[in-house]
Amino acid sequence: MNACVETLTQGIWSAIRGETGTAEEISFIGKGELSSAFPVTDFASAVIATTGLAISDLLMATLDLRPTLTIDRRLASLWFGMSIRPIGWKLPPVWDAFAGDYRTRDGWIKLHTNAPHHRAAAMRVVGQHPDLTAMADAVKSWLATELETAIVGEGGCAAAMRSAAEWGVHDQGRAVASEPLAHRAIGNSAPFKDWSVTRERPLKGLRVLDLTRVLAGPVTTRLLAAFGADVLRIDPPDWDEPAVVQEVTLGKRCARLDLHSAENRKMFEELLSQAHVLVHGYRPTALDRLGFDAATRRALSPGLIDVSLDAYGWTGLWASRRGFDSLVQMSSGIADAGMKWRKADLPVPLPVQALDHATGYLMAALAIRGVTQRLRNGDGLEARVSLARTAKLLMDAGDAPDPSELAPETAADHSLTIEKTAWGDARRVRPPIHIDGTPMSWDYPANQLGSDKPAWR
Repeated sequence: MNACVETLTQGIWSAIRGETGTAEEISFIGKGELSSAFPVTDFASAVIATTGLAISDLLMATLDLRPTLTIDRRLASLWFGMSIRPIGWKLPPVWDAFAGDYRTRDGWIKLHTNAPHHRAAAMRVVGQHPDLTAMADAVKSWLATELETAIVGEGGCAAAMRSAAEWGVHDQGRAVASEPLAHRAIGNSAPFKDWSVTRERPLKGLRVLDLTRVLAGPVTTRLLAAFGADVLRIDPPDWDEPAVVQEVTLGKRCARLDLHSAENRKMFEELLSQAHVLVHGYRPTALDRLGFDAATRRALSPGLIDVSLDAYGWTGLWASRRGFDSLVQMSSGIADAGMKWRKADLPVPLPVQALDHATGYLMAALAIRGVTQRLRNGDGLEARVSLARTAKLLMDAGDAPDPSELAPETAADHSLTIEKTAWGDARRVRPPIHIDGTPMSWDYPANQLGSDKPAWR
C-alpha cells in the first residue's frame, strides 16, 4: 500500500475539523490500485476515511465511544465508480452522443452536452451537425480557448485542455491554489431541541434538505442517508439525470418544487425552517437570485449546517462558471498529465470521476462535523468546497503507486439483500466503511426523481 493514504487522511481531517490534530488510528485494508497517473485509490480511501472519522468523532463527543474504523481501499475504489449492479436491466448511457474530447487547431477541448440546454449552447456556437464526424470537423477550425470562451458565453459547458503548468499561471488556477480545501464560517447559534445521537444510527432523525445535482452533492447526501439521516431531495419540475439517478438516490426521498411559484416557495421555506442540514450545488448566487441568500437561510433555520460546492472555486473570475468533474480535469492539467503518463495521443482522464466523488465525501464529513459542533455549542456552520480545489488536493498527493490491478469483483462484493429499485432488482457493492457497532445501511432503495411528496418523514 502506498504510504500517502495516511498522510492524505491526516491532512484532509485537519481541514475538515478546522484545526490541526492527529486522526485516530484507522485500518486500511485491500490491495490493488486504480490505473492512473495519480494515486486515485489512496485518494478515494482517504476522503472516504474522513467521513468515518467524522462519525467516530460524533460518537465520541456525544456517547463517549471510540469505535474501531476500517476502510477497504478496494471497495472505496469501486464506490468512486458505480456501486449499483442491475439484475436483468441496463443503466442508461452516461454521456450524450455529442459529449467528449475534440481536437482543435491548437490542442483539445471537452464539450459537456449531457443537459439539453448545454448541448443547444454548443450547437449555437459550432453549428447544428448530424453526427460526431461533422461536429469534429467543425471544432477543428477553432482555437481551443476561443471555442471554450464562446460556448461558456452562450451558457454552455466546455473546457480547453491545459497542462498543470499552464493552469498554475492561469488567473483562475492561481485563485484556486490560494483557497483552503474547505471554506468554513460559524453560522448563527441554535442548540438542537428535537434530535439526539444513537450508536447504531447516529444520524437518524437528522433532517437534510438536498438541493444538489450530478454528482458530488448527491454523493454527500447518499453518505448521510447511510448513517440514518432523513434526506429529502428537491428538484425543479423538469429536471432529470437518467445516467446517474439510480446510483445516487439510494436512501433518499425525492420530490419536486418550482421555486418560481409562490405556493412552492412557501412549501420550500417550511421545509428549510425544519431542516438541520442544507446541501446545495447551485452556482454561486443562484439561490440568492431566488431570494434565499445565506442570511435568509440562517433566519429561516437558525443553527443551520449549510454546505455547498461549485466547480471552479469561490474566488477569481471563474467562480460562477458552470463546470463538471470532466471539465475541471481538462482545465487543471489532470487530463494532460494522464496523456503524458500513458504516452497517448489524446486526453486521458482519471479512471473514475474522482473529483466529484471526493468532493461529495468532503462535504459529508463537513456536514457531520457541523452536527458535532452544533451539539457542543449550538453554533451552525457554513462550509464551501470546489471541484477545482479538490483537483489540487489530488495533484499534490504525489506520484501514482506502482501499477497493481484491483482484484476482480466477486459475489462477496455485493450486499446480501437485493435492492428493489424503481427500475428493477439490483445489487449494491458492499460499503467501504466499517465502524464497529455503527453499520452503513439505507432505509430506501434508489427511486425516481419526483416520486415523493415535499414533506419531512
